[in-house]
This record gives sequence, C-alpha cells and structure tokens, in this order.
Amino acid sequence: MLVLTALAAGLSGRGVAAKFTDLQHTRIAEPRPANLPSDAALEASGATIGAIVIDPRNIFDESDPREDVGLFRLANRLHIRTRRSTIEARLLFATGEKYSARKLAETERDLRQLPYVYDARVVPVKYKDGQVDILVVTKDVWTLNPGVSFSRAGGANKSSFELQDSNFLGLGKNLQFAHGRNVDRSSNTFQWDDPNVFGSRWSDALVLAESSDGRQRGFQVTRPFYALDTRWSVNASAQRYDRTVSLYSLGSIADQFTDDERAFELSGGISKGLHNGWTRRWLAGMRYDRNLFRAVADALPATLPLPADRTLAYPFVGFDFLQDDYRKTADLNQIGRTEDLYFGTEVSGELGFSDASFGAREKAIMLAAKARKGFRFNRRQQIFLTTDFSTRIERGRVRNLIENGAANYYWRWQPNWVFYTGFSGTTTRALDADTQVLLGGDNGLRGYPLRYEAGTARALLTVEQRFYTDWYPFRLARAGGAIFADVGRTWGHGVVGNSDVGLLKDVGVGLRFGNTRSGLGNVLHIDFAFPLNVGAGVSKFQLLVQTMQSF
Repeated sequence: MLVLTALAAGLSGRGVAAKFTDLQHTRIAEPRPANLPSDAALEASGATIGAIVIDPRNIFDESDPREDVGLFRLANRLHIRTRRSTIEARLLFATGEKYSARKLAETERDLRQLPYVYDARVVPVKYKDGQVDILVVTKDVWTLNPGVSFSRAGGANKSSFELQDSNFLGLGKNLQFAHGRNVDRSSNTFQWDDPNVFGSRWSDALVLAESSDGRQRGFQVTRPFYALDTRWSVNASAQRYDRTVSLYSLGSIADQFTDDERAFELSGGISKGLHNGWTRRWLAGMRYDRNLFRAVADALPATLPLPADRTLAYPFVGFDFLQDDYRKTADLNQIGRTEDLYFGTEVSGELGFSDASFGAREKAIMLAAKARKGFRFNRRQQIFLTTDFSTRIERGRVRNLIENGAANYYWRWQPNWVFYTGFSGTTTRALDADTQVLLGGDNGLRGYPLRYEAGTARALLTVEQRFYTDWYPFRLARAGGAIFADVGRTWGHGVVGNSDVGLLKDVGVGLRFGNTRSGLGNVLHIDFAFPLNVGAGVSKFQLLVQTMQSF
C-alpha cells in the first residue's frame, strides 16, 4: 500500500502540462524556426546543406537555477564532454549534399541509440541562397562507472566491481575492466568497443574474460549497414568460449558439463539503398561453429549422457527487407526519454549448407528467419509483433528447431497511465541436448526462482498498469511505477525430464526510476512479487532489483 500511496501522490502533483514543461530541461526541445520553409518545399527547391553546427551539451544545465548547484557543477567539470568529432562521425549528411529531412530524422534516431547520449535533436535553423544550415544538439550522460553494481532476480544475486567508461575521453569508445559474480560463474573481464575506428564507419570489438569455469576470447571487425541508404557491409568475427553449462529443474542444477566452443564468421552484404520506403539487403558469408562437450571434474555424478560433439561449417546466403516507418513518442518503455517506435515491416531470412568439405561433422541444411511489424490503431493504442525461428535439417529430419513469437500491446488510456499486455511463446522440436527452454524469475515470471520450469515449449502473459509521474528526486531520475501480474508455464519432456508443475501465476507492484543523467542503464526496477502457486523451493515473496533497458 505504501507503493500505491506514493504513486498516487506523484500522480496528483503538478499535472501533465507541468510535467512536460519540466521535461524540456532533460529532453532537448530545440524548436524549428517558424519562418523556415517546409521540408517538402526545401527538397523540391533542390536546397543543399550549408553549415553544420554541432552542440554537445553537458550532463547538467547550469543555466537552470535548479541545476546550478555545487555537486552538479562538479559532475560537469569531472565529466569529459562528447567531442564534436565524435558526433560528426555519426552524421548521415554532409555540407554540400542535397537536403533530406529523412536523413536528418534517421541521424537523430541513431544518435539517441548511443549509450553516452540522453537525447538528440537535428533541426534546420536557417535557409538562404539555396542552402540550409543544420543544428545538431546532443545531451550527455555520465558514462564513467568506477564502482559496484548489484541486482537480484529469481532469488539469485548478481554483483560486479568494475571500471567502465562507455564514452572514453569523449570519443564514443567503450572501455571496461570488471570482476563480476552471478549464479553461473565469477569472471574477470576486459572489453573494448570502438564504433567509429579513426572516425570511419568501421567498428571493432575485443573481449577477454577469465572465469571460474573457463575463459572467453572474442574479436570482431565490421562495417555494418549503418543507415537505410548504406550500400554494403562487411563482418569478420572470431570467438573461443570455454564454460560450464548447467541444466536446470525446478530452479536447481540437475546436470552440468563443459562446452568448449569456437566460432568464426566472415560475411558481407550489398544493397541498392532506400527506394520507395523500403531497403532491401542481400547477404552472404561463411560460418564455423564447433562445440566439444566434456564432463565437469569434481562435479556431482552425471545423470544424463553428454551431448554429442557438434561442428557446423557452412556458407550461407540471406536477405533483409526493411520498411522505413518510425515515429517518436515518450513515456512508453522509458521514462522522460524520447523514444523511436518502429511501425514498419521487417522480414529477413538465411539459408546455409553445412558439409564435411567445409569442416563440418555432418551434412545439414541451415535455416533461420525473423519478422516484425508495428500497428498504430490510434494515438493511444499500438501493438508490436515479432517472430523468429531457426533450425537445421540433418538426414531429412528437423533438429534443434526453435520458434519464438511475441505481441506487445500499449494503451495510453490516461495521459500518464499506460496499460500494457505482453504475450510471448516458444515452441521447439528435437532440441540439442545442451539447450533448454526455461521459465522463471530471470525471464518474466517474477514471483518464482530463476530457471524454475523447463520443457520443450513455454508461454508467458504479462499484464501491467504503468504509471509515469512528474516526481524527479534530486533531479537525477524520473519516477514511475507498475502494478503487474504474470501467468506462464512450460510444456513437454525436456532434456532433464519434465519439470512442468503446471500454470504459475504471480502478482506484484514495482517502482521504476528512469535514468536521466547516467548511461549505466535506462530504468531501475524494484519489484515486489508474490507467487500465487507456492510449491517446492518457492518463497512467498520475491524482491527483484535490476537495471534494465526498458520499463
């Protein structure tokens, strides 16, 4: 009741208008001059882009008396602001090019996806003599994480001690040294990610990890399809990952073995760019994926035979058809952030052929596909559908077929209240012995232990009433909350037997804090969940504390 009282107090505050006025101090509200011709008129006249002014703003706005305080000024001084060259490397337009409102909008979306940018605005500000001057404004967040993090879900804790900066020296690079511990392992990790090598569209990534159960080495160099109009891409990656795999039954480990995995990929793609609202990309490449399974030394006696070693090596071809249809909103999956919702259609697929001539153990046809679509019924209601599947066909039989589907529905029936319903399901056939379909506190069934139910299929229904308030504690995080219910179960005889105990249900309440000043996670969740089916190993109450990318 205390949570509901706090929410009610927040919702009865200064009102919707005051809330959105206040949001201008964290989101960027850079207006387009009223005397500027429309985008259609500028494009029809053949206008070109003139001067480009880049304005990367600091974390706190010291011109606002509420943020002109000693602690916030110190944070601004300690923070290395994003360099103009870092933002310039992400722009999809340049001086002298034809003016395109679509490219400005796409650049704005791309900038908002960066972990060191809270919000971005790309707007024409002046038109003279056939040239349009462009203003690019971004707002930084704190990206240096020199401390301790903790989360709890499904009755299990996760902690880490790390030094990380996702905007190293203001250059947009990610550098991380970390020691972490979770239910599976403890690890020491070094990670480096550079999304714009020497200011180019090439990116590289490196991960080195020493864990209690093995080690990981990974490297990638890629030039991605960074925009709808990008004409080609290249990707080269390699990974060596040695780890212990645990199979679960009713939240407890039922069996363990080691998996020594080596994977390589060399691939690329071509496209004619965006035409009539669609981008069509054609892909091809070569993959190698080897898994060697061994018994765990000093472990409990194995209850199941080891999975058969597996080596897949295959050339593949694929496609990705993407429709250009995005719209901006706020207070849906985030709190106080501009959100870019995808309402278009995307369909992609792959076909590969694994054979001994490429180094594989057996012949196999490799298949994968995915699709997504958004629907907007009116200004208040939207639904988003996604589906994907993957499988291989060996000796005429389907192996390791996994098909997922999800539907997410939003109804803003009050300005600050959103009713959300999410349904997801998984069905499988002939699963590999190292693969499980799990359901528990770590993937949506919040009132139960992690990895509680296991089987060959699952379904989960979540219903939430979400609240977005104008409560802004210490001007650091925007607050919201939720009342929720989860219903789910698994079916089928999984690799460790049938741990399906039937339909599971929970209810609960939660607080949400949308991070407006830090790039270390978008939304902090504090959930109090109560299972309605209390069985073996299930507590009557679950506390979940975790940082997630959405509400």
